Amino acid sequence: MAPTTVSLSDFSDVTDFVVNQGNGVKGLSEMGLKALPKQYIQPLEERFSEKKIVPHESIPIIDMSKWDDPEVAKSICDAAEMWGFFQVVNHRVPLQVLDRVKAATHRFFGLSAAEKNKYSKELSPSNNVRFGTSFNTQAEKALEWKDYLSLFYVSDDEASALWPPACKDEVLDYTKSSEVLIKQLLKVLMKGLKVEGTDEAKEALLMGSVRTNLNYYPICPNPELTVGVGRHSDVSTLTILLQDDIGGLYVRGNDGESWIHVPPISGSLVINIGDALQIMSNGKYRSVEHCVIANGSSNRISVPIFINPRPQDIIGPFPEVLASGEKPVYKQVLYKDYVKHFFRKAHDGKKTVDFAKLTIF
Repeated sequence: MAPTTVSLSDFSDVTDFVVNQGNGVKGLSEMGLKALPKQYIQPLEERFSEKKIVPHESIPIIDMSKWDDPEVAKSICDAAEMWGFFQVVNHRVPLQVLDRVKAATHRFFGLSAAEKNKYSKELSPSNNVRFGTSFNTQAEKALEWKDYLSLFYVSDDEASALWPPACKDEVLDYTKSSEVLIKQLLKVLMKGLKVEGTDEAKEALLMGSVRTNLNYYPICPNPELTVGVGRHSDVSTLTILLQDDIGGLYVRGNDGESWIHVPPISGSLVINIGDALQIMSNGKYRSVEHCVIANGSSNRISVPIFINPRPQDIIGPFPEVLASGEKPVYKQVLYKDYVKHFFRKAHDGKKTVDFAKLTIF
C-alpha cells in the first residue's frame, strides 16, 4: 500500500518521514523520487565499487542430501575456515516453507505505514518486536536503503501474541523448520574443532537465542550513491539467510579488497559464520565482511535467521581449541556487551571483533 501522496517540500526532514512516521525507505521509493535524498548519500569510501567485483569467483555450494557423509562435513568445515560463507542445497527445510515466508515478508511490508509503525521502537508492545529502517539512524553519517522487521524468539505464546499477524505463522514455521539444519551444521563445525558431544549447555551457548529479520530493499534512485546494508560481519554464531531471486549480497574476498557476489540459487540457503563462532573457534572459522547493494530496478527481500549465544553467556575460545597449546587470540567477553558494542555504532566492516581481541604488549 502506497503512503499518502507527499512531496519532499512538504516536510523539512526526510528522516522524520522515513523514521518517525513509519514510512521507511519504501515510502520514499513509492514517491517516485528522481534523485536520492542527501541523508542516504554515502561517503565515497563506503560506496560499492563494481571495479572490485571478482566476476568468476563464487562461495562454495554444498549439497546436504547426504549430510552424514564425511566429505560433506569436510566441505562445511573447509568453507567455514576459508570463506566464512557457503550456500546449501537439499538442506531439508521444506521449499514451501521458504516460499511462504517470502510471501509473508512482502505481505508485511505491503501494510500501511500506520500499521507497520505499531511495531516501531516507540510503539511496539515488546522490545523483542521491532520495525525500523537503516541500521542505527542516530549513529550513522549516512542512512542505509533498507527497512526491516526484527523478531526475537522467546516462546511460541509470545510470538503468537505479539508478532504481526501478517507474518507471524510463516516466520515461526521457517525458524522452527530450520532447526534440524542448524543443529547438523553446528555438530559438524564442533567436530571440526575437536569439540565432541554437544550437550545441553554447549547447545545453549551456541544457539541459545534466535532472532529472525525480514528485510526489504525497495527500488532506489541513484543506487550507486548508497548501500542497502553497509560493510559488516554478523555478531551471531551462525546466520541462515533466505534471499529472493534479485541478488545483491556481496562478501569480501580473501584478499581483503575484492567483492564476490552471492548469486541467488532457487531453493538454497546462504550460511555464514558470525563473530561469536570466530571468537569461540579462536579464529579458525571466519566471520567475513559482507554488504548489500541498492537496486535501481527491483525491490528485494531477504530473511536471515541469526543463531546466537544468550545475552548472559560468556564467550571465548573453547578449551578444546586451546588444548594443543594454541595461544588465545580472544578474551572472555559477556555476549550482551559484545552485541551492545555492535549496535551502538554504524556499520564499520570487521571492527566489532576487536572488542574481544586480547591486547598483546
